[in-house]
Amino acid sequence: MVQKHYVAGFQNFVDFMKNFKADGQDINILFTGAKMDSGISWCSDCVDAAPFIDAALEKAPAESHFIYVDVGDRPTWKDMTNPFRKDTNTHLSVIPTLIRWKNPQRLEGEQCQNADLLDMFFNDED
Repeated sequence: MVQKHYVAGFQNFVDFMKNFKADGQDINILFTGAKMDSGISWCSDCVDAAPFIDAALEKAPAESHFIYVDVGDRPTWKDMTNPFRKDTNTHLSVIPTLIRWKNPQRLEGEQCQNADLLDMFFNDED
């Protein structure tokens, strides 16, 4: 079963990744908007993509990691100086964004709602 992890905020993400040991397994990261008090993200695109990503995760290799990263509330995300936008490891321009850490695989926005692209993302070798 895919090992899932949750991280909120840029500095927590940096600290988590610095100390994270994947033992050679794939690290897949979903950047998404923070959940509001209702338990639903303020990011409607993230909400729309969630069931597609969850379904694809069920078929993902068991020897992999999936990290949910909360990029913050709407004003934090919309700030063009948001560190998730500027960092060379993340370089986000849209959420949801799904990346394979330290690899070129990347799905952005509506691509995260495409079951075929998600299947290729999780199941293709580097």
